[in-house]
Amino acid sequence: MDRTAPPPTAPPDTQPAGTDALFRTALAGRLGPEPAGLTATSVFWAHHGTRLAGGDVTYLNQYLLVRLGGSFGACAFEAGEVGPELCRDASGSPLDVLLREGPLPLRIAALDAYLAELRPHREELDPETVTLPAGPPEVRAVARDAAIAELIDAPRGAKVGLIGVVNPLVAAIRERGGEPLPCDFNLRTTQWGDAVTDDMRQVLDTADAVVATGMTLGNGSFDTILARCRERGVPLVVYAQSGAAVAREFLGAGVTALSAEPFPFSQFSADPTPLYRYRAAGGRS
Repeated sequence: MDRTAPPPTAPPDTQPAGTDALFRTALAGRLGPEPAGLTATSVFWAHHGTRLAGGDVTYLNQYLLVRLGGSFGACAFEAGEVGPELCRDASGSPLDVLLREGPLPLRIAALDAYLAELRPHREELDPETVTLPAGPPEVRAVARDAAIAELIDAPRGAKVGLIGVVNPLVAAIRERGGEPLPCDFNLRTTQWGDAVTDDMRQVLDTADAVVATGMTLGNGSFDTILARCRERGVPLVVYAQSGAAVAREFLGAGVTALSAEPFPFSQFSADPTPLYRYRAAGGRS
């Protein structure tokens, strides 16, 4: 793919109001090469479980991944939502077909691959690259979530909505003086016994700042989070393995900061790996 063709950021008239608008803009070829002329070489499915030492929660994660040229797109999905047989049918498809058809996680992964190929994170000038240290999962998870917590632009004592609960991130928010408001569809309590709500409206209506996982792109809740944070003028940080390049399109348009961790993710390696931290223009460094 010709990476010099698209502008570094979308022109003002193509800034997306939400993910549906972003899909339409991409399919119309307004961001770069028309997706109909591109091929998704590989579509693959990954399932893994993690239980950190000292924790009592086993995180079960499923991802769809799309390979386009030199880039990968990714999106997590709920257990049972997509089966591995989808990979057989989708691999080698024209990219526009994947952007239009199939389950939302596949469409997000395809869009993520397209946007990452247009502007690879490793070649961007904007982000700060944070290198996660070599070591066991517990060391790497703590380092990652501390780096994410540093993106939260809120004073000590602020209520920080956490949509998609990861225990080390709860701890990192507390260490920075924030009051976590955890929300997750699958957890009922944090490692320390904090109640976890499954109603994100409670969090979005009361939080002084919001941190949301990229998985909200795949389950369809991202647009609601984005709109409510815009309405209230609340900072929104996205920590994304899923849809890292998709979330990047909303920087300055509702998203104030982004932790982008494209595939292969940190949990699949014990070696130093990069995490890219973006801030919207005017954000604190």
